[in-house]
Amino acid sequence: MSDLWIIIFTALAGFLTGVMSGMFGIGGAVISTPAINWLGATPLAAVASTLPSIIPGATSGSLRYRREGLLNKRVILWTALSGVTASVSGALLSGKVPGDGHLLMLLTAGLVAFGAIQLGRKPASNEGVEELAAEGASDAGPHAGIEISAQLATAKPRTQWWRLMIIGIAAGGLSGLLGVGGGLIMVPLFTRWVRLPLKMALGSSLACAGILAIPGTITYAIIGQIDWLYALPLAIGIIPGARVGSALAIKSPDRTLRLIVSSVLGVIAVAFAIGEIYAIIY
Repeated sequence: MSDLWIIIFTALAGFLTGVMSGMFGIGGAVISTPAINWLGATPLAAVASTLPSIIPGATSGSLRYRREGLLNKRVILWTALSGVTASVSGALLSGKVPGDGHLLMLLTAGLVAFGAIQLGRKPASNEGVEELAAEGASDAGPHAGIEISAQLATAKPRTQWWRLMIIGIAAGGLSGLLGVGGGLIMVPLFTRWVRLPLKMALGSSLACAGILAIPGTITYAIIGQIDWLYALPLAIGIIPGARVGSALAIKSPDRTLRLIVSSVLGVIAVAFAIGEIYAIIY
């Protein structure tokens, strides 16, 4: 395939990556990494070359979420600060993992599956609502259950600094190691462990993903693992895609959005894993 066609198809992959990034808050590398690997990049170069594109895509999408008031600044600050060092460490470790990058790609598939399963479940703030409401109703009359349900549904987010730092370290390490932006960890943990509303979790995760991609990009560039033939078209295509994706997410009902995100990620995880297992065997 000529360089021109590689650039065209990579830019298209970048646009789809941007839609995924803006809509799902995950950085979008679950599309771009296998796409440029298929277009000819080595598995390790595919991991490294996706990180530069995450930065403009995350910036573009985050600005759209910010306009709607869907960014939590405290969550972004603590998560990003703790994840920066972990991102550099992950990038440095990537070249030492055996398997010529295929094991990293399988790990990415597993991470995508984890995100799909977690997002497909009910938000943590709703867990046990029906059960506790029923208990309250039986103990104190019909209105007590409604009161308990309302209290649980309006529970405040749990944004303790230590909780956010743990998420940041995990997300930063995975961002550098796998080039996925860390959103596959952040979105499920922001919704279930921190108890952010889904759309705020998506927006805040996207903002963090952009910040965490910076040190990893610099590290990969210094050690020469980024293939700019793929990285630049990805970065160009991702910007309009992220705007489209974030607009779609903001307009979608939460339940519909949650089902779409989990379903798409599940399909990607299976396809991703099958492709890498085939590459290892054959």
